[in-house]
Amino acid sequence: MAKLYFRYGAMNSGKSTSLLQAAYNYEERGQRVLLAKPAIDTKGADQIESRLGVTRTADFLIGPADSAREKFLAERERVRTEDGALLPGSPDVACLLIDEAQFLTGPQVDDLFRIAVEDGIPVMAYGIRTDFRTEAFPGSRRLLEIAHTLEELKTICRCGRKALFNGRVIGGRFVFDGDQVAIDAASAAVRDEHFVTYQSLCGACYLEESGGILAPS
Repeated sequence: MAKLYFRYGAMNSGKSTSLLQAAYNYEERGQRVLLAKPAIDTKGADQIESRLGVTRTADFLIGPADSAREKFLAERERVRTEDGALLPGSPDVACLLIDEAQFLTGPQVDDLFRIAVEDGIPVMAYGIRTDFRTEAFPGSRRLLEIAHTLEELKTICRCGRKALFNGRVIGGRFVFDGDQVAIDAASAAVRDEHFVTYQSLCGACYLEESGGILAPS
């Protein structure tokens, strides 16, 4: 039986790099994969971007009101019927890879589960668990609840300890209030005092920056 995998980690833990490597590994063996990401992630438009500089265009985007399964099945049918889309010995899509999976809705994650279990296509979802307030994203929460396999991708804090949290930085200082989703600017040309970046922090450094509050309100 195919499985739903959730590979998660703090910012800068190599999630997109790992996704692109997985896609390369499949294709090196003559197998077809599909790549997707939530449309709400406007950084890079339809591109999946690794911080190492590797990019690739997503095969489809998933809007907030979309059925992830219907979008997948439509794209799957396209590549199955497109002349030459599937290499010899590869009769079907071998895997669905999802970037920035934390931005999916709960029902969309349920769709990913059905793609794996009912359609027989492995699904690898990559994302972060919690936001800058240490609160779970809806997509991540549901993935933690129902994914067959969970795998943590690790990175380090500025102090060298293992990073657990994602600190939001605006204008050079950490902030702990605001909307859950804030995508950073697409280019240096539009960066100003409202430019949003994130830093991976261990528990001790997060508490230091938040004044000792773990989940600021």
